[in-house]
Amino acid sequence: MTNHSEPAGLTGEAKITLRTAGELAEALPYLLGFRPDDSIVLVALHKGRFGGRVRLGIPERTEDWQAVARQMAQCLIGECERRDGHPDSVVAFLCQDAPAPGPDAGRRVMQRLRPLAQLLRTECGGLDVPVTEALCLSEGRYWSYCCARAECCPADGNVIATDGTSVMAATAAFAGIRVRESLGRMRARLAPLEAALVTDQRSALDAAAMDLVPRILTGTSREEVEAATLDLARLVMRRLADAPGADDALTADLRDDELLAHDEAASLILGLQDRVTRDRAAEWMEGEEAVHALRLWRALARRCVSPYGEYAAAPLALVGWVSWSLGDTVEADQALEMALGADPRYVFARLLNEARAEGLDPEPVRRSLRARRTDPDGDLDSDLGQDQGSETPAGEIDDASTSAGGGDGARPSAVAVPGGAADPGVSRAARGLEAALRRRGERRPGAGTRPARAGARAPRRPMEPRRPRRQRSRGDG
Repeated sequence: MTNHSEPAGLTGEAKITLRTAGELAEALPYLLGFRPDDSIVLVALHKGRFGGRVRLGIPERTEDWQAVARQMAQCLIGECERRDGHPDSVVAFLCQDAPAPGPDAGRRVMQRLRPLAQLLRTECGGLDVPVTEALCLSEGRYWSYCCARAECCPADGNVIATDGTSVMAATAAFAGIRVRESLGRMRARLAPLEAALVTDQRSALDAAAMDLVPRILTGTSREEVEAATLDLARLVMRRLADAPGADDALTADLRDDELLAHDEAASLILGLQDRVTRDRAAEWMEGEEAVHALRLWRALARRCVSPYGEYAAAPLALVGWVSWSLGDTVEADQALEMALGADPRYVFARLLNEARAEGLDPEPVRRSLRARRTDPDGDLDSDLGQDQGSETPAGEIDDASTSAGGGDGARPSAVAVPGGAADPGVSRAARGLEAALRRRGERRPGAGTRPARAGARAPRRPMEPRRPRRQRSRGDG
């Protein structure tokens, strides 16, 4: 569920009044920052202004609609009361295209979702907040569940304005509001590859794991593995920076995939499983350096093919962190959701998710990571004003053995980068997040966190009999 508590709508001096259902339907992508698909969206109103909003994917089973409607109503209204006071009313949106297009496809979707709209109205009303408008958006048209007048709400629906010439579009452009692609397309940029590259990438991951195990057993230091990983990442980032630009995201991602060799991707993916190495990589968070790093982290997330799905938590968390640092909260939320889908226990992603939910500024973490560059051995407490965090200690290698390769598809156990005497044992970035969250909680008692988001279903973990386990010897911060 995506729960935004910051003021929705247009910023600065650019303001616009929405009076009709059509204007509300057109405004929704601008309120969210992306075009919702297969989504329930509730938006609170406070004295005529947009307030908090929540979004959740529409459950396939109608038996789940009641529970979902109750959860969303309680989440939105409870969070609004905690932050901005009791909302005056709610606007509900049901966004879903038909599985098979046709002349009456949108209307059929609207009719099928009508009981869900009624449940949302009932649950919000039960919390003393009326739903003043409930809209279905499907196949480029909208229908109102609250208006039965044929002159303004015909049975065939009304067309949603998308030509970019309306007052809403002009005001959004003036305010600098950018509408991203749909969530499905956004998540597809971060999902594991499903093309011919999968077999080669899996083989490269197998080979990289088999190469790293002997190095661990012969005493390769953590610092050596970290240095090799970061040097390779810098090399690939320079290669990406020198590549010509692309007009669209799909073309850009295909080009980046071509510039990243399978063995390079495998080495980087395994190297980033060490949380200290990941924190060093997280220092690439500003300016052009961050732009190129973000491209690399996206490409690495796409290379975490089955059965290495859990390994995607590290690059996805880095996508979330860099996107947030650059101000792109939409991609940050989706990447963090996918990171927790890959590994729900990944501490860095969980803390980033909580920080985003609390509306924290990323600057305290940036400041800590900048200090790490200038003073690698400095005291984090002086940077953040808090005691040490509680991440899992490093250096506990519970299984670095390998299975014999053979025709039965046996795979090596996941590899942990070895700890050593110089291992700080605690992730600097995670400690920075914990400090910021703690200070926020001290200033605002009773602070809660955003419930788990499910705007688009998290990728399921691959179920294979000998799937490698990602070692947790250095913790999951």
